[in-house]
Amino acid sequence: MSDLFTWQVIGTALLIFLVRVLSITMDTLRFMLTMRGKRAIAWVLGFFESVLFLLTVGAVLNDMSNFLYIIAYAAGFATGNVVGMYIERKLAMGYSHISVISKTLGDEIAAVLRESDFAVTEIPALGKDGPVLINELSVRRKDATAVEKLVLETDPNAFITIEDVTPLRAGYWGRHNVRR
Repeated sequence: MSDLFTWQVIGTALLIFLVRVLSITMDTLRFMLTMRGKRAIAWVLGFFESVLFLLTVGAVLNDMSNFLYIIAYAAGFATGNVVGMYIERKLAMGYSHISVISKTLGDEIAAVLRESDFAVTEIPALGKDGPVLINELSVRRKDATAVEKLVLETDPNAFITIEDVTPLRAGYWGRHNVRR
């Protein structure tokens, strides 16, 4: 039992954990970049992720009787997922399509968004309780939070949905022209 908690074993377990966090963070980012068509960077991340995976699996398989290595490997995997999602969210690459439904303030929402240089399409519609106005717009993901804030400042009761999209043609995305 004393061999289980030597500085070498603890250091190796910590290294397994850190390398696994890095590997899974890269995996999460690679997956998100693949979904957005970023082939070159996805390839590079996939290459280095594979190398790190083999190193960590080799270290764990070298001494399967050491439960610290197994715990470090599993904890690194779980932590890497969370870290990867956090980084991807902060990078906010790509584009979002936003739909805003308002019972009474749809025109005002469209005006506020246009004043902030977002392109908005207004669609009159009929909801469960009567007429509504749907405002549709597509923006860079990094601008989605600003759109949400503007909408809720104008109509705190607005119904908002956001979806990731891939642009197929050039267009005006508010604040930026996009060429594809």
